[in-house]
Amino acid sequence: MKRILTFLFATMLFVSGCSSGTAEHALKSIDVQDKKNPPSSFIPKDVEIVSVGDSLTQGVGDSTNQGGYIPYLKKDLETLKEVRSANFQNYGVKGNRTDQLEKRLDQKEIKKAIKKADLVIITIGGNDVMQVFKDNFSSLQVSKFEQALVGYKKRLGEIIETIRENNPETGIVLVGIYNPFIKWFSDIKEVDEIIKEWNQASEQILAKYSKTKFIPIFDIFENQEEDLLYTDYFHPNDHGYKLMAKRIFSYLDNNKLAQFIE
Repeated sequence: MKRILTFLFATMLFVSGCSSGTAEHALKSIDVQDKKNPPSSFIPKDVEIVSVGDSLTQGVGDSTNQGGYIPYLKKDLETLKEVRSANFQNYGVKGNRTDQLEKRLDQKEIKKAIKKADLVIITIGGNDVMQVFKDNFSSLQVSKFEQALVGYKKRLGEIIETIRENNPETGIVLVGIYNPFIKWFSDIKEVDEIIKEWNQASEQILAKYSKTKFIPIFDIFENQEEDLLYTDYFHPNDHGYKLMAKRIFSYLDNNKLAQFIE
């Protein structure tokens, strides 16, 4: 009987020892599995950015002819730990409306660039508004802008869809429009309301898609105390473009860029 008890006691010690080791091993395994991935800044990335749109992308009014907001934004982005280099390809064309940009997105060169892009930045819409002014100059009514807005929203959605078809993972940023007449007609509040309505419509369109962001700049050019417009009083000057870049950067900073380039 004494031998049996001794054997049982020894067996219990052995099993207990094995169980303790197994539990400890299991805990260690769980600890390894639960370790978080290193932050995006751990390995800096070469970020590929495609800029498409109108004169604000082309950089009309930029005295350096380097692409308006682009050189300023490039410099800011490259201060981020997660960005080794920010490489821009500029496909801005002065005067482009949404219908014209939509057609240009079918060009082989632009499609190829978008397929490789981590981020696509768009400036569009200002010339769509201007077209309404030109077509209805003698009998301008708010209703004309509301009618044009319907077609604009449809085309903007198609632009986003086309970019997504070429690159389902790329981030998409749309820069809003501002009141180009604020220098001379700041007292005509109807124009402000029209621009704000178009910006709200743009933001609503982008909200339907993942990895997109609408960036407002209306308030930047609303500031009458600073000279932010080129000599044509329509396009931004160097300082205006610099403030545009700062606004875009502020929306991409603070780890928000990760959602676009991961």
